[in-house]
Amino acid sequence: MAAGVRGGGTPGPVAERARSSDPWHLRFEGFEPSEEGVREVLCAVGNGYLVSRAAAPESHADGIHYPGTYLAGVYDRAASPVGDREVVNEDLVNCPDWQAFSFRPAGGEWFAGPPAEQRLDLDLRRGVLTRELLVVDGSGRRTRLVQRRIASQAQPHLVALQTELRAENWSGTVEIRSALDGTMANAGVARYRGLTSRHLRPDGQGRTDDGVLWLQVVTENAPLAIALAVRHRVHQDGTPLDVERAAELRPGWAAELLTLQLAAGRPVTVEKTVAVATSRDPAIGAPRRAVHWLAAQAADFAELTTAHAARWAELWRRCRIEADFDGAMALHLNLFHLLQTYSEHSTDLDAGIPARGLHGEAYRGHVFWDELFVLRVLNLRFPELARAVLRYRHRRLYAARQLAREAGLHGAMYPWQSGTDGREESQRLHLNPLSGRWLPDHTHLQRHVGSAIAYNIWQYYQATGDLDFLATTGAEMLLEIARFWSASAQWNPEREHYSIRGVLGPDEYHDAYPWADHPGLDDNTYTNVLASWVLARALECVELLPGYRRAELLERLALDGTELDRWQQVGRRLHVPFHEGVLSQFDGYERLAELDWDGYRRRYPDPRRLDRILEAEGDSVNNYKASKQADVLMLAYLFSPTELRDLLRRLGCPADEELLSRTTEYYLRRTVHGSTLSAVVHAWVLTRVDRGGSWRFFRDALTSDLLDLQGGTTAEGIHLGAMAGAVDLLQRCYTGLELRDDALWLDPQLPPELSSLALDLHYRKHWGIRIAVDRHTATVSLPADHQTPVPVRFRGTTVLVPPGGSHTFAL
Repeated sequence: MAAGVRGGGTPGPVAERARSSDPWHLRFEGFEPSEEGVREVLCAVGNGYLVSRAAAPESHADGIHYPGTYLAGVYDRAASPVGDREVVNEDLVNCPDWQAFSFRPAGGEWFAGPPAEQRLDLDLRRGVLTRELLVVDGSGRRTRLVQRRIASQAQPHLVALQTELRAENWSGTVEIRSALDGTMANAGVARYRGLTSRHLRPDGQGRTDDGVLWLQVVTENAPLAIALAVRHRVHQDGTPLDVERAAELRPGWAAELLTLQLAAGRPVTVEKTVAVATSRDPAIGAPRRAVHWLAAQAADFAELTTAHAARWAELWRRCRIEADFDGAMALHLNLFHLLQTYSEHSTDLDAGIPARGLHGEAYRGHVFWDELFVLRVLNLRFPELARAVLRYRHRRLYAARQLAREAGLHGAMYPWQSGTDGREESQRLHLNPLSGRWLPDHTHLQRHVGSAIAYNIWQYYQATGDLDFLATTGAEMLLEIARFWSASAQWNPEREHYSIRGVLGPDEYHDAYPWADHPGLDDNTYTNVLASWVLARALECVELLPGYRRAELLERLALDGTELDRWQQVGRRLHVPFHEGVLSQFDGYERLAELDWDGYRRRYPDPRRLDRILEAEGDSVNNYKASKQADVLMLAYLFSPTELRDLLRRLGCPADEELLSRTTEYYLRRTVHGSTLSAVVHAWVLTRVDRGGSWRFFRDALTSDLLDLQGGTTAEGIHLGAMAGAVDLLQRCYTGLELRDDALWLDPQLPPELSSLALDLHYRKHWGIRIAVDRHTATVSLPADHQTPVPVRFRGTTVLVPPGGSHTFAL
């Protein structure tokens, strides 16, 4: 549900090979060129500071492999000609490749792939990727390699590659070339390849007296330096080997050439330890000096791995979920990539959460609203990380205010896409690969991202009770977002309601009326209902603040009683359109034509990118009642049925007990699920009306990247919102867990395929609250600590569970 080029395709053959009977290992056998990109993403290693794709170390970007390392928050801006226009884009930079490594018997050819045999094993528990391969050269010499790589969770500036070489049927001299390659380009997304792709230029390379190689590059259009340093250890059976060493240096490239003797059957191990730092890192100083020091004093691979695995053990303890079904490996994989994208090492970097992780270049590495799905997991596991994400947004509050002013409005208008500084980064043109045409892109009209931020602020407060955050940071954002919605609402005297005009909802398929000559839609239901909720929470927030802080903030924002009264009025009178007894996606939706669904499904077995299909035919999805993802149903994802009915009734809408089920059934028939997030939302919404359907959507969400269900898009980066959303379906949806009114609410709704579920959570100041649900009972247990009891509400009953105690509810 991020930018306008999401989704489309059919599951690739990787689905048949991404299998493992071990819930803590992802394994791939053999070498399949068509699957390499997906494997590189699924087997990537990272630590929140950086993520490196699992490209073969001997490879280069050739249409099969794509080496990529991405550092949190490292962007660069560049201009590109598109027709008679100039387009400026900010990209998450593909940073220097630290993994480059190859070998050859003396006088032979450098190994560049493919291997004769290959096996990949990603140890999710320890964060170690192992690659075993057999190399057979043109002379028939057989060499087996075992390569292990990590991105240290204990020392985030360190990454390491260990390679064991074993000659099977030959002995002799072997040459090894291990490099730092700073000549990388952003070329990982086919539809961007006609645009400017070079973001790095050389800024020096060399070798120090103590044998450490270093390389420095700078981004082309921003004053940011990236430095790397590498140290190699060579040993046999634990004994260091004296080897001949030489440096190969040229602009943007630094390599060490190692020459040694290899005897048949006696392995030799080469350890490559690399330090990475940038000029934007805290507590680093000069990057080049810092990486030299880090590489020179780094421990050996075994010691690095031990410390790294210990940190992963801590993370897994805080993410414990025990679910009785056969998808444990997919669950662990999703959590693994979430924790690699954003960790304790991200919190001081002033970096947001890119929609596609730090795993590829789709959406240019931009930050959207996907944190709405991610923070629902972090709030109850790592609240300190959730707080850091919200502080990232607060540091861009001034930019959001500027965007609102440019639109002629007050308050804060957060951008749909953002990167470095909080300005709007949404593209204004996008390519339809089916037609080859560049088309106007209006996704920047998705103003609802501000409401998502407000929702995240409130959910964080509900999970933590962190009034200090609310008073010093959260309230200011929340009030400015409410002010924006109040300023956006226009009074409609005919309806005697307020309207919000010219916006897009999360669906993205509809960006204009077919009868209009300008983009934007009026009274998108998701946008309006959530705006009403924001206005109500802002007023509640004002009352929650300590008196002195309330006075300070109202004075700072020049908020007076007249404006607050308007918030109350607008929040109760925003227009919500209906048709045929269901919520309309937007005003005028009922005037659109019905699509010939049977005909299109016969012609296009996978209609996920219906918008592209219709445009290539000279038609437009704007003409039809068809959804990429039904954004009306997002409301039922964010709010319980009771809360949603109360919100609608507050707006004066008819909201009977069957409204949600009618609305769900209506839009399910008209939705193609062109976004991975659609499966998350539909699994949630169907929980109480069709548990079998909910489970099917849950399985799609859980395996969307593992099985590459969007048909090739995983190779461009993970779908982080879907990964986190699938975890949250187990964590909160099927347990019926809600956080509101200073209490935990439970209403378990286990699907038939799930007989039991248990998890540990962090709530308020309680670490390790356990919730266990099976067919007959739901139990809440608190650790023995010095905190206060926790109110738990279950189907009309409230129980105070004391520290060290538990309570079991009969289902």
